[in-house]
Amino acid sequence: MTGLLALSDRIDRINRFIGTKISWLILVAILISAGNAIIRKSFDISSNAWLELQWYLFGTVFLLAAAYALLCNDHIRIDVLSSALSKRARDWIDLICHLVFLLPFAVLMVYLSAPWVLKAIAENEMSPNAGGLIRWPAKSMLLIGFALLTLQAVSEIIKRWAVILGMIDDPHVETPVKADDGPDD
Repeated sequence: MTGLLALSDRIDRINRFIGTKISWLILVAILISAGNAIIRKSFDISSNAWLELQWYLFGTVFLLAAAYALLCNDHIRIDVLSSALSKRARDWIDLICHLVFLLPFAVLMVYLSAPWVLKAIAENEMSPNAGGLIRWPAKSMLLIGFALLTLQAVSEIIKRWAVILGMIDDPHVETPVKADDGPDD
């Protein structure tokens, strides 16, 4: 199990690095969007490439940050139901759902998107829009994003199993911070 936990740690470090860095693409997308709007309104000039670049950047952030959201336990869950269950029940539900739903879905998406991406690269697929961009970089983000999500699902399964066995503390449980009452008088 020690080797699996080390693998989990490596996966977590990769997704943490990517997740924290990729957020800067939101700023780039905003600047491109604002610049495009200003140029379009001021000079009546526009390009499909700028619009497509905004979409590509947003899609990249969404796809590459999904694994990071899972790592940080920021994914969607039904808290009303979850909070009514014991910690042990929630751990088992997470483990089973990751094994039965998340991992097979992520693997299927990698399997299905790989030929699609490789074909786009081989054909140097272009946007059908006038002045549009090449498509394979955007399509590649789908494959990379689901590959990262697959890896993170494996990491979460390893950690959840170790938590259930009592080998590690739950990484998603925050340690309460002791309130500081101020200086002693």
